[in-house]
Amino acid sequence: MGRKVTVATCALNQWALDFEGNLQRILKSIEIAKQKGARYRLGPELEICGYGCWDHYYESDTLLHSFQVLAALLESPVTQDIICDVGMPVMHRNVRYNCRVIFLNRRILLIRPKMALANEGNYHEMRWFTPWSRSR
Repeated sequence: MGRKVTVATCALNQWALDFEGNLQRILKSIEIAKQKGARYRLGPELEICGYGCWDHYYESDTLLHSFQVLAALLESPVTQDIICDVGMPVMHRNVRYNCRVIFLNRRILLIRPKMALANEGNYHEMRWFTPWSRSR
């Protein structure tokens, strides 16, 4: 027989390249999730840097500051004892990916690149990111 688990999803008002502000809003959402008894907190796509960075995704500073925010999240006592799922850009073997990073108690459990990118209408994700094509 299974156990019930509370999952917290959030829609945050993140701003492109507002790394400090985005960090504070992420931490606040984790605090709220924990207060509500959640064991898993799922955040929006690219929440660390903000979704609308456009050509700033090409800049190494965007990646660097995203990882600095991730490091701050990993070190924060707020993120302890809750599975956190955050969105951020990641470069692997000189290729940029739109990723989910899942961590618990200062340990990264999984980095999962997006496999199907939005590329119609207002969405141009394939301009900045590459879809992950391998199963592992």
